[in-house]
Amino acid sequence: MSVAEARADRRATRGTSGPILGMVLFVASEAMFFAAFFGAYFTVKAANPVWPPKGVPIPKIGLPAIATAMLVGSSFVLQAGVRAIRRGDGRALERWLGLTILLGLGFLALQLRDYAHTGFGIHDGIYPSLFYVMTSLHMAHVFGGVLFLTLVLAQSRTGQLSLERHEPVEAGAIYWHFVDVVWIGLFTVFYVIVR
Repeated sequence: MSVAEARADRRATRGTSGPILGMVLFVASEAMFFAAFFGAYFTVKAANPVWPPKGVPIPKIGLPAIATAMLVGSSFVLQAGVRAIRRGDGRALERWLGLTILLGLGFLALQLRDYAHTGFGIHDGIYPSLFYVMTSLHMAHVFGGVLFLTLVLAQSRTGQLSLERHEPVEAGAIYWHFVDVVWIGLFTVFYVIVR
């Protein structure tokens, strides 16, 4: 089947596949989970005239800004991989997936390093508690995304993905973009608007 025929066939059989629909529903449930934490954060913030509370240092923005650039950039890189497999270019997909995985691991490393320099612990009040709970849950999601994309990369390398069948790539991209959006929210509330 040629690339043009495959595209025509996909257009003729439009619909949402099971893996894509499953990922959309999973991401929707995770969005509600994070929304509850953001709701708690803003409720506590509104009840405290000084935020963060006195004695709690504001986290430095340097490393997290670099980590943010890496994570946001990784979404663009992954999307290039999605476009590659939509053209039937499995080798380009593998390069883009590999780079996305490396950027995700770099993000995790920078976040762990940032934890060592925050100047507060999880037991130092409500702000540090929310900081560590929300950012560490996000890190767990990034780690899960790295594992998921690693499995997709393995599928590609073993010839299981093609122009006609690449739902795992699409599902992985949906999840990865969600993780990015959540991080932009976390970066904004913990590093930007507290200044």
